[in-house]
Amino acid sequence: MAWKSLDDMDLNGKIVLTRVDINVPMEDGRVTDATRIERIAPTIADILAKGGKPVLMAHFGRPKGKVVPEMSLEPLVPALAEAFGVPVHFASDCIGGAAKRAVAALPAGEVLLLENTRFHAGEEANDKQFAASLAALGEVYCNDAFSAAHRAHASTEGIARLLKSCAGRLMAAELKALEAALGQPKRPVVAVVGGAKVSTKLDLLANLVRKVDHLVIGGGMANTFLAAQGIDVGKSLAEHEMTDTALDILKKAEEAACQIVLPTDVVVAREFKAGAESETVAADACPPDAMILDAGPETVERICGIFDSSKTLIWNGPLGAFEIEPFDAATNAAAAKAAELARADALIAVAGGGDTVAALNRADAAGDFTYVSSAGGAFLEWMEGKTLPGVAALDPER
Repeated sequence: MAWKSLDDMDLNGKIVLTRVDINVPMEDGRVTDATRIERIAPTIADILAKGGKPVLMAHFGRPKGKVVPEMSLEPLVPALAEAFGVPVHFASDCIGGAAKRAVAALPAGEVLLLENTRFHAGEEANDKQFAASLAALGEVYCNDAFSAAHRAHASTEGIARLLKSCAGRLMAAELKALEAALGQPKRPVVAVVGGAKVSTKLDLLANLVRKVDHLVIGGGMANTFLAAQGIDVGKSLAEHEMTDTALDILKKAEEAACQIVLPTDVVVAREFKAGAESETVAADACPPDAMILDAGPETVERICGIFDSSKTLIWNGPLGAFEIEPFDAATNAAAAKAAELARADALIAVAGGGDTVAALNRADAAGDFTYVSSAGGAFLEWMEGKTLPGVAALDPER
């Protein structure tokens, strides 16, 4: 789809209402991980460089339409000012008199942060009057919160229909990366999907088998597929009630000429703890008193070979219980291979999802991927082929 970027907008002297995701971890009133704040800094810098006045809208936590002092955005001001390198002011509300006065008093070259949009029930309800109250504060709308784009809220969807709108730098980067991965990708395309349960990723798997050439399934999900094929997985995590669904996905993949890649060898252990005694066995030879906790080296070699022959990779979910050694080996090895190919411009490697980002960081591979999405639910829904309201609202042809 088409969308306008900051480059397409005249921002000089204009109030730019900018939706950001600064839902960052806090401890004792201080930001403990400023990654999300740092990722929006280029957007803020460009708005300021074009003569605009950034007024930030954001949510924090789930106050459910009520004022919850512990979920105020005010404690984020110092971290924002440090990341942006300019003074950041704070308004005690995101609409009404307090917000209007703060906007009117905002000096050129500085930034204003509005209070938590979710302190108003109209935000999550996408109430037209609340959206209009937000829109009344500015002249241009910039959405830089892809991670919230799957929600049809007033600050992500409603306001975009009331003002000239564009995507911020982070939003545009996310959209371009995902378009390259699933929209019009270079082929062959391989997807890696891991995680505990097939039931949480049914829409994702159903969409991917129609769009990719190879689908690597890992984690507990792989156990479910193995069990569906009559393989004894011992005491492994598996959704045996999903047998018919797993078989149906395998059938649809075959019809779509998508190769499903399941483990041919696995790492098993009798207990799930760091340093537990483990062994590698064939995928169909899991002892009845053991559990599968990772893919084996033969499987990893096969996956890496597929990476070698592919042009595009999209990754969501680990191949094993990556949080605990030695069951992180498969994820680490595959991530390292993908990073190596991406670094050499031989593979477009796009990844996203909370566990995925954590796994890639643990493998020290995230920095070499073509793009690692900071979005969770929005990234997953895009992979599922769903329309994201916050993205659709930016379409200039709407």
